[in-house]
Amino acid sequence: MKYLFGPVNSRRLGISLGIDLMPHKTCSMDCIYCECGCTDRLTTELREYTPVERVLEELDAFLSSAPRLDVITFSGSGEPTLHSGIGDVIRHLKERYPQYRIAVLTNGSLLWRPEVRRAIVGADLVIPSLDAVSQEAFGAINRPAAGITPSAVVRGLGEFRREYSGRLILEIFIVPGINDTDRELSLLREACLAVGPDLVQLNTLDRPGTEGWVAGVDRGTLKRISRRLAPLEVEITGTPEGRGAAAPDTDGMILATLRRRPSTLDDLASAMGLSREETERRVLQLKAAGMLEVERGGRGVFFRLRERGREM
Repeated sequence: MKYLFGPVNSRRLGISLGIDLMPHKTCSMDCIYCECGCTDRLTTELREYTPVERVLEELDAFLSSAPRLDVITFSGSGEPTLHSGIGDVIRHLKERYPQYRIAVLTNGSLLWRPEVRRAIVGADLVIPSLDAVSQEAFGAINRPAAGITPSAVVRGLGEFRREYSGRLILEIFIVPGINDTDRELSLLREACLAVGPDLVQLNTLDRPGTEGWVAGVDRGTLKRISRRLAPLEVEITGTPEGRGAAAPDTDGMILATLRRRPSTLDDLASAMGLSREETERRVLQLKAAGMLEVERGGRGVFFRLRERGREM
């Protein structure tokens, strides 16, 4: 599959089939913590980066067997709302496969544009990011394309909340020393209260990010930050719980997952529905074939594709 990946056992969403609409790595931001690596094409241009017709063909072929899924998720190698056809794909799913929930993971940078809000308003769940409100912290963490400001992001989030009847979850990625100060947390709390999400999720680094110096924070710190955000409902994201995934036990699925995010053996075993021993056997074979490289992160040894880019 070229545009689909998984299903994977998402730590937030359950068994998730991913839709990757963007070439690696085309995005409106170059976030220092991104697990997909540095942004190769930093842009705010909306266009059909991958052919919608081919994406729909893959979806129809995969979903024809009615696989067990908790959600179909737009995510992957770049910012999905840059794709001018995301609304067409959402409508197709709603009309042909209404039994599945649809989620959009977005950096939230383009929601100030009415056409972007219209395109994703049909999703059941939208999870945008809001990592910082001050210009200094926003620039340091998100490194946005020209023209994207924190005030525009917050304004777009508020406008989308007023137009959107689905579930809206705001994700805040904590980078110690940048957005965990009293001032930054107060600004984030004020902005979140103005937007009015259904939930705020706190996240931190648990696998290698773009910049090697970025560190995670411990759970105790995240709990302290969550109390600072009261009365907002706050959730601290966790790790996969090992639910049996619907993914076939193929090397192709492992490679498709590692193309988009570095993973540990436990991550892959959970996502693929394989035993850890079988996962280790397959991964070591792929590594011996020169297809994978190894990197050590906070949770242990991570595997990623040796070649990060690809043709779309």
